[in-house]
Amino acid sequence: MDTFLLVHGAWHGAWAWDRLRPLLEAAGARTAAPDLTVGSEVGLADHAREVVTAIDALPGDLVLVGHSYAGMVVRQAADRRPERVGRLVFVDGWIGPHGAGLADLAPPWFRPAVESMADRGLVPSPGAGAFGVTDPTDVAWLEQRLRPHPLKSFLDPASLTGAVDAIPALAVVTAQEQMPFRELASGYPTVAVDGPHDVMLTHPGELATLLLSTR
Repeated sequence: MDTFLLVHGAWHGAWAWDRLRPLLEAAGARTAAPDLTVGSEVGLADHAREVVTAIDALPGDLVLVGHSYAGMVVRQAADRRPERVGRLVFVDGWIGPHGAGLADLAPPWFRPAVESMADRGLVPSPGAGAFGVTDPTDVAWLEQRLRPHPLKSFLDPASLTGAVDAIPALAVVTAQEQMPFRELASGYPTVAVDGPHDVMLTHPGELATLLLSTR
């Protein structure tokens, strides 16, 4: 039985996968989705440790899926447990080398923007529109759940040994054009999806089909 460990991006929670998980499970897969900690002193290493803990609690080889910010998280976690991760999948994921933080990979406006928005170390959500969600029902559903995200995790440099680079991976890129996800994924096989950044909410069937094809 395949196991998908699904890791949500910034401002989201484990609920981000609620529409996707039943589709994977109906196809015979096992799923798990940790809820990354929110706190003013929480950084990238803390989130990576939480994912390592989730990896250690699951059986067999895993498909480790990271959405957006979680691209940084799953790379660092997989680098610690390369023998447990059969494949990585990045969904509009931030992918960078050792020593680079998300803010280093982002456009120049990103760091001053999140630093100016931060209140006591937490960056408030930019709203559903920032994730490409426009359907009024989906907007209402998402706005009720979005939460602040730790500023520190955007600034912390990735700590990688290089072991993660030997793990097979797939990059899923959406029609989102504001961030350089396609460029960051240039080292991996890439599949384009004609959907918004939060494709797991708006196009869960298409994403499920892609993930199941990685088996």
